[in-house]
Amino acid sequence: MKSLTMTDPDGMELLRSCVSAPVALPGERVYDRATPWNVAVPVRPAAVVLAATASHLAEVMRFAGERGLRVAVQATGHGAVPIGADTVLVLTAGMTECVVDPVARTARVGAGVRWQTVLDAATPHGLAPLCGSAPGVGVVGFLTGGGIGPLVRTVGLSSDHVRAVELVTGAGEVLRVTPEEHADLFWGVRGGKSMLGVVTAVEIDLLPISEFFGGALFFDGVHAAEVLGEWQRWTADLPDEVNTSICIQQLPPLPGVPEPLAGRMTVAVRYAAVGDVAEAQRLLQPMREVAPVLVDGVGVLPYAAIGAVHADPVDPMPAHEDHALLRELTAETVEAILAVCGPGSQSPQTLVELRLLGGELAREPRHRSAFCHRNAAYALSVIGVLIPPMADAVAGHAAELVAAVAPWSTGGQMPNFAASNDPGRPARCYNDDALHWLRALAERHDPASVMR
Repeated sequence: MKSLTMTDPDGMELLRSCVSAPVALPGERVYDRATPWNVAVPVRPAAVVLAATASHLAEVMRFAGERGLRVAVQATGHGAVPIGADTVLVLTAGMTECVVDPVARTARVGAGVRWQTVLDAATPHGLAPLCGSAPGVGVVGFLTGGGIGPLVRTVGLSSDHVRAVELVTGAGEVLRVTPEEHADLFWGVRGGKSMLGVVTAVEIDLLPISEFFGGALFFDGVHAAEVLGEWQRWTADLPDEVNTSICIQQLPPLPGVPEPLAGRMTVAVRYAAVGDVAEAQRLLQPMREVAPVLVDGVGVLPYAAIGAVHADPVDPMPAHEDHALLRELTAETVEAILAVCGPGSQSPQTLVELRLLGGELAREPRHRSAFCHRNAAYALSVIGVLIPPMADAVAGHAAELVAAVAPWSTGGQMPNFAASNDPGRPARCYNDDALHWLRALAERHDPASVMR
């Protein structure tokens, strides 16, 4: 059959007869649900399918494969990439299953569920879902990219705690994927994002963590050099029980932004530790003493408040992201970063974060996965909001910052950071061996390259 595009209304109407889920075409009201969380990303697919079951996905896959179309999937659109007229976009917000088994310490979660829903269901039982820094992000997208959470040094990669996956392949097969069933796909879907198909549900472990010692310390930006310099030295030998990141931030004076932090450059030291509270307090003390603290938000918190550590924005926004992994962080690295985005630099970036990695993340898990770069020591993330008058400067400045840390960079990236459809991105996210096997699996389970 010939390929179809958004300019082929008869063909897209045919989609309605082949798929049992609701379908929206351009110009129809429901079509606007395709707008992602990152509203700067152009998402204009040939059609939008509101899937509620794995069989809906299978129907879309078969339709697309027979007609030369691609398929993309979206739950929240946090990691959106541009989508055009050769693609059918499947929205999974209708897959809302969330069942917690407090005895087995597990949860089964549908593809449309956000981490906050799992937190609300699991934490009353004293159990911790291993979410990321933002509980508003979708569970499945986070886990298929590996999942770097606020406790990653202590518990490891979140996807290492996945027990089973319900996967719809590019060929339209619905498979249960576990370490024993379709073990090659179990390796690939944990870290491989959507290269092999669409995950419609996951079964995950819940850990017995009811509280932690953490939050954030905030300093005036004039002390950025002292604070970043001390953080670089301090993180060199922290135990695995401690997790931390540091962020140079320029938050606008908007509702919800605390007055001491709004409209100025500040530095946030994020902290999350499990275990002995007194020891966690002692380990943090050097950072508390490095400079006057504007806001001290660190204390004993219930795990349900894990999102307070990073306090990531919840409202949709136009954003540009860039990302690099570092093999080391030296005093010279800190100087290079401050020269580009520190006080007096006229940086247009809203957030520039360094996150300490290592610990349990660096160790091979029981079941290996496609996730690479466990050996990275730090992650650099750059986020700029694309609003005037700084919008035009954001992307170029972010690239300048990434170039500035190149002498200490591994050259790699993690799949969940700085999403892009750059053809060179897979080679940055995966080593040669992992990429070879992911492509071989894709050829076997997606012969029409529906998910390419």
